[in-house]
Amino acid sequence: MSTCFGHGEGEGDRLCILIDLPDLSLMHGLAFLNDDGFAVQKYAYETFHKGFNGELLAELKYRQNDFFAFNTTGGSNLDPDDEVTDAGGADLSLERDVYPHYDLILAITDYSLTAPLTAMAKKHGFRGATLHGVNPIILESGLSVDYRDVSVQAERFRTALTLSDAFELDFEALGETTTLRIECGGQEAQKSHGLCPRGKPDVANLPAGEVYFVPTGASGAFPFRFPDGTLARMQVRDGAIVEAELLSGDPELVAARNNKLKEDPATGILGELGFGTQVLPFSGRDIQDEKILGTCHVATGRSDHLGGSLTPDLFASRKNASHDDILYAPPKTPEINVPEVRMYRNGESQVVLAGYQPSDYLKNAIGLNGS
Repeated sequence: MSTCFGHGEGEGDRLCILIDLPDLSLMHGLAFLNDDGFAVQKYAYETFHKGFNGELLAELKYRQNDFFAFNTTGGSNLDPDDEVTDAGGADLSLERDVYPHYDLILAITDYSLTAPLTAMAKKHGFRGATLHGVNPIILESGLSVDYRDVSVQAERFRTALTLSDAFELDFEALGETTTLRIECGGQEAQKSHGLCPRGKPDVANLPAGEVYFVPTGASGAFPFRFPDGTLARMQVRDGAIVEAELLSGDPELVAARNNKLKEDPATGILGELGFGTQVLPFSGRDIQDEKILGTCHVATGRSDHLGGSLTPDLFASRKNASHDDILYAPPKTPEINVPEVRMYRNGESQVVLAGYQPSDYLKNAIGLNGS
């Protein structure tokens, strides 16, 4: 807490924890603690709410640490309803009672709140972090590192990739090879490094350790794994997925994805290309696993929280205005290999990843010295 955010500035600073629940009555009297499930929300209460109290809260120089719940959004980075409640059952508002009155807000939820919380931080001037999906592995690894070191490593990685014209990602799945080309237009690479210093409204994504781009265009094809193991080939033109083609598994899932693309084409727009920068164990949660060195991910949907221009109002329905990461990593996508990722910059091509491992170029750039 002190490394990522620094200390408060005295008695007036206020901290709060936000959780998501499918029924706000579960928050009354903290009833969810006695219910089955809700593992993330229980960590939010036990580790972050109860943990940051008393002497530790005083040491951090925050006056209080409040605890609120809002209705589960049901999707990654969807805007939440404004209704929120506390353990006493008070009928409160995020816009009226929470965002304007807290200096630091931690969202510990099932579904990512990064995009909407970032927008609200810029509007109301607070800082915060999103820690969706937190579990014991994340608590003992990705949240138990020195983020000053993470920031240094991320900056080295960023410098090695920044101002790139494009990347090409090769994929192998079920004996088929495809290539996705992502245009970056020479833009400055950005980094998620966990440090969120006072004086700048911002929201950190924790665990952190990522370098990313907002694509200016994309073309080609790539394999996509549905949660049940169904594989599809995603055809990409003009920066967006235009069609999903079944490779194996359930054809109804692929048909449903194609229907969604037709009804709301914005759901197919590629909004991010990201690379992990940390050496961490796999946690089974994308929030950590996409930060692991050797992995890469693309994302579809809204990109305004990353500096892109795709905002919720540009979707046919705000219920579709999610930001969905598509992570490629051996435990997550065992049927898919990424034999090579190439960077194009200044008229030259450079391999940056090969078979989920950093290339010699990247190892040297980030200080691994070819080991």
